[in-house]
Amino acid sequence: MQTRELGRSGLQISPLMLGGNVFGWTIDEATSFAVLDAFVANGGNAIDTADAYSVWVPGHVGGESETIIGKWLRRRGRRDDVIIATKVGWEVNADNKGLKKDYILRAVEGSLQRLQTDYIDLYQSHKDDPTTPVEETLEAYAQLVKEGKVRVIGASNFTAARLQESLAASTKHGFPRYETLQNLYNLYDRADFEQNLATLLLQENIGAIPYYGLAAGFLTGKYRDQVDLQKSARGTGVGQKYLNDKGLTLLTALDAVADRQQATLAQVALAWLMQAPAVTAPIASATSVGQVTELLEATELRLTAEDLETLETTQAVPAVK
Repeated sequence: MQTRELGRSGLQISPLMLGGNVFGWTIDEATSFAVLDAFVANGGNAIDTADAYSVWVPGHVGGESETIIGKWLRRRGRRDDVIIATKVGWEVNADNKGLKKDYILRAVEGSLQRLQTDYIDLYQSHKDDPTTPVEETLEAYAQLVKEGKVRVIGASNFTAARLQESLAASTKHGFPRYETLQNLYNLYDRADFEQNLATLLLQENIGAIPYYGLAAGFLTGKYRDQVDLQKSARGTGVGQKYLNDKGLTLLTALDAVADRQQATLAQVALAWLMQAPAVTAPIASATSVGQVTELLEATELRLTAEDLETLETTQAVPAVK
């Protein structure tokens, strides 16, 4: 599988990142191991998680996903074969959140322990912390890079203005710079990314690794009416946001392209992201080995100009060229 560089980092990743948010949430440890095995066996090498996954589940405290990945890394001996990306800053609890230096330096130790590794390939600010100067956050990352605990840093859920402010601070003070941006972007959710972020990312050579590449499963086509929303734990949220005229029109377009390409809707939706100018690799999660195989096949799919027109004319926002 051909790889792509993360920003200017030198790190080479597969064109699809495996989302670890489902590990310990909608799939158990054994199934998570099977998914991870299949992902690597089929050419994938980039795995995304966070210290806050899956704190939203009753009885969970955060770190469940990292713990499962860490066990897999240790038992399979695959640490050198994969790029591990995790995040810090989301509220795990009242005392563990934000991007202050002392918290980052403390939180990274927990992630390293759970992941059973002595370094993190890509350490990301999970969301902006407007109460903390960007210089303080970047100073913490500079220390971690110097200590060898982090190789590269990235941002997530940042506005263009805050990303620019951070890049300027990195240049001024000689801090590591954010090489990636992990924000919401998919065929349905396009406006913010394309209007406010894509040009900046291209100018600065920052790699986008968007989350919700399949819009929480909606773009797979499995949610088409109210009955379908009962199919998974995500159904209620999917229905509230995506099951509307815009979403159904998009599914019709996806159906047409999938039929032409002899592909699944999920493969088409991910291939569209992989061909987007600013995107390095979309993130998608899988809950079975079959899903992993299906999603990775999207890396071999090349959409035609006709396909792109079919998909993009369903949107009010034009695609970035």
